[in-house]
Amino acid sequence: MRPSDVLSGEHRVIELVLACLERIVQDGERRGRVASWPAAEALDFFRTFADRCHHGKEEKCFFPAMEAHGFPRHGGPTGVMLAEHDRGRACVRGMSEALEAAGRGEAAAVGGFADQGRRYIDLLRAHIEKEDHCLFTMANRAFSEEDQRRLLAQFEQVEAELMGAGAHERYVEMANRLAQQLGVEQQAGVGSGHGCSHGR
Repeated sequence: MRPSDVLSGEHRVIELVLACLERIVQDGERRGRVASWPAAEALDFFRTFADRCHHGKEEKCFFPAMEAHGFPRHGGPTGVMLAEHDRGRACVRGMSEALEAAGRGEAAAVGGFADQGRRYIDLLRAHIEKEDHCLFTMANRAFSEEDQRRLLAQFEQVEAELMGAGAHERYVEMANRLAQQLGVEQQAGVGSGHGCSHGR
């Protein structure tokens, strides 16, 4: 397994929770109140799994390895990805700030949560598409087998430091539970636990 395969596996889990968020937004607008429990759980997933675990490995390991092989950050592919990570964090903050009032049914907060949610969904879906079909292809052409092995080891270290034992599996379970409870169709292969936790 290559590092890009690990990251792509995590993308499938993230996409599942994006579909859950889409359902939460739609239901919230229809009912005039955002359901606090699934929304809070989805935001926890995005902060911890999508950002700390997934983006953490990209920012600490994968992108620096690309830059070491001559891919520029300024005006280059990793710079674009990093800027999109920051935009995503801003959307998650916006949803978090609106959630309490949106859960009470305050119309402005429901609208604000929905707006930030849709921005985040659109951003991450496009971001994942670029990484899966462009960035990872470029990286794999540049990385040697030794580079790939070293990155996999670094991924394990980052996971241990930022998430702790068993956390990856818990968040995959959370994603599947959210999907089941919200009636979101799950893709084949999601929930295998083979994302961050490869080889365990």
